[in-house]
Parts: sequence; C-alpha cells; structure tokens
Amino acid sequence: MDFDYSPRTKQLQSQLREFMDAHVYPSEARYWQELDANTQAGRRWTPLPVIEELKGKARAAGLWNLWLPESEYGAGLTNQEYAPLAEIMGRVPWASEVFNCSAPDTGNMEVLVRYGTPEQRKRWLEPLLAGEIRSAFAMTEPAVASSDATNIEARIERVSAGSGDEYVINGRKWWTSGAGDPRCKVFIFMGKTDPSAPRHSQQSMILVPADAPGVKVLRALSVFGYDDAPHGHMEVDFANVRVPATNMLLGEGRGFEIAQGRLGPGRIHHCMRTIGLAERSLEAMCRRASNRVAFGKPISQQTVTQERIAEARCMIEQARLLTLKAAWMMDTAGNKAAKAEIAMIKVVAPTMACQVIDWAMQVHGGGGLSQDFPLAQYYAHVRTLRFADGPDEVHRNSIAKIELGRHAA
Repeated sequence: MDFDYSPRTKQLQSQLREFMDAHVYPSEARYWQELDANTQAGRRWTPLPVIEELKGKARAAGLWNLWLPESEYGAGLTNQEYAPLAEIMGRVPWASEVFNCSAPDTGNMEVLVRYGTPEQRKRWLEPLLAGEIRSAFAMTEPAVASSDATNIEARIERVSAGSGDEYVINGRKWWTSGAGDPRCKVFIFMGKTDPSAPRHSQQSMILVPADAPGVKVLRALSVFGYDDAPHGHMEVDFANVRVPATNMLLGEGRGFEIAQGRLGPGRIHHCMRTIGLAERSLEAMCRRASNRVAFGKPISQQTVTQERIAEARCMIEQARLLTLKAAWMMDTAGNKAAKAEIAMIKVVAPTMACQVIDWAMQVHGGGGLSQDFPLAQYYAHVRTLRFADGPDEVHRNSIAKIELGRHAA
C-alpha cells in the first residue's frame, strides 16, 4: 500500500482547508445563533441560512459531491482519495452538508446511482445531487432488535390497482435520520416483501415520497439531550402507504444486497469524519491544558495530561491508518475482500474518538460539559456511531468469525 496521498487529493485537501478556514470555522457561532433563534421562534426544524449560503460558495469553488466515485455525477475520487477529505469536513459536525457530502444523503444517492432506474434517478437523484432536497433511510424499528436486520417486521405488499400495480407499506421506523428536515422529500424504506423466502431474500427496499398519505413523523429522538435539529432522528409511522410498483429498487428480495453495497463506502466516510473530530478535540485539549493552571503548575505539565495527550495521538494515528487501509482495499480488491477491515474501522474509530473527546472534556473541567465548548456535543455525536450502521458487537462478531476461519483446521 502506498501511504502517500494522490496529487488530486493533496490539491483538494488544500482547497478544503482554505475553505474551512475562510468560511466554515468563522460561521460556527452563527450556526448556533440561528438555531437558537429558530427555537425561540418556534421553527426549530427549519434549514439554517448559514448552511445554504455556504453551499453556494462550496459549489462555486468546485468542492461539491466529492464523495461520489462515478465521475458522471461526482468528483470521480476513489475511496482512498476521498477519505482524507472526509476527515477535514468532519472537524465540524455539520460541515459535510455544506459540500453535499453528508449522511444519509450520500448513501441514498449511492443507492440511486447504482441501483436506481433512469426514472428514479431523474426524480430523486438529480435534486439530491444539486442539494435542492434531502432524504432519509428508514430501516431500524423500535419493536425488534434491528441489529439483526432479518428481524425487520415492516411489510411491503404488492397489490393491483386501477392505475397499475402498487405496493402497500406498513411499519413503524425510528432513528430515521434526516426525516425532521422539511427539505426531506423521499425515504428509502426497507421491509419484507416475502416472509416465506430464505432469510436474506425476504427484504426489499422501496422509494417512498415523504408527502405520501400515511407517512407521519411522530417525534424526534434525542441523543444525550441533543435533538440534532434541523436534521433530526425521527420515529416515523407508515400506515397503508401506497406507492407505484415502479418505486421498487432493483427488485423484490434484494434489500440486503443493496444494504451491503450502500454501507461499505459510508463507513469509510463516517470513520474519517470521526477522526477529524478526534483531531480537533485533541487540539482543544492541548490548548486548554497549556492555558490553565492547577495545583501550582499548568495542566499541560501534569503527568496524567501528558500521558493522555500522547495516547490520544497514538490512537488517532492508528485509526487513520487502518481506515485508509480499508479504503485502499475496497478500491483495489473490492468491498468483499475488505470486509474485515471495514468492520474493524467501524469499531476502532468511534471507540477511539469517544476516549479522546472524554479526555479533552476532562481537561476542560466543568466547561467541557457545557454549551460553551463543543465537546459534549461531539461526544454525543460520536457515541451514536457505535450503534449506527450496526452496533460494535455485530462488527466484532464478524471480525472474530473471519479470524477463526483463518485458523480453522
């Protein structure tokens, strides 16, 4: 593996850093001011002008849809080339949306690029690529352990109608990220089309317009007290929702196939953004430790602080190298060959970041728990990633099975 970044990546890294310095970091305070103003006005789930303004600047600068490897739609970068860019964006939790590189839209667009029909791409992909609408992914359910996706109980049933065949959709979903945003216009919904089929052929994915009769957002779920407005993680009820049969993705029974194609690159993105947050938290930790005095000397001179700073640097470097290796393997050998590495980074990166952020909060004292610093929000955000796209336990189980298989008699 060549650990050097490609010339294209280096150029885009420079452009991204300049953009972040000039536009994103100076807008962080404004982001919170606009969100607070929306809350006071009773319109918390309203897009923030600051992000919309920055989107225009990012697009004009050519920093748009960088995550898409298909040059027809995006920048044409490999996973390994895009990964360092995701790290830079990840230093500010909301920044990736500025570049139209944020979840769940990236994964949903990837599904449409690879599995959508021309009509589906025209209706949903094109406005998503333009940043005009947003989307949501409806898979997890409150009534079952959704870490085992074969447990999913939602139904997608085909019926005949006067205007042609339709599907009737019923199910209760939660942790449907993005469904609170009023710009959310479409859901990718996972449910069972044939409960009698083999376990991994029962599920299908289908496109559901957000304004379809029977779709109801019930509530926002908070994460350690944060509701992540205006994006949000929602509980959504689908009651006798009818959509045309042409909304089916790829074909009945192919939901798991789509899910696996969707999640590989997305895990690279998540992990590199997480590493970006960890880097920023370590920077904040070092600055705070150098500027505060306790028990007669700067906190930076306390041995325990130095130990944690050193350990944090080691952990970040290890996580980055492993993530870059996974990206490289996906590019050179394919997602299947990189299965173990993808599972490993999904465990390693959020666990590492949680620890680094925790140490940074400790150095900040009581302030680290408050809204005066972003660390508490960082922690809540990263802790969710130990569940998103499958909990740690599922990934560890996969890693162990692969390892055991290597040494089986």
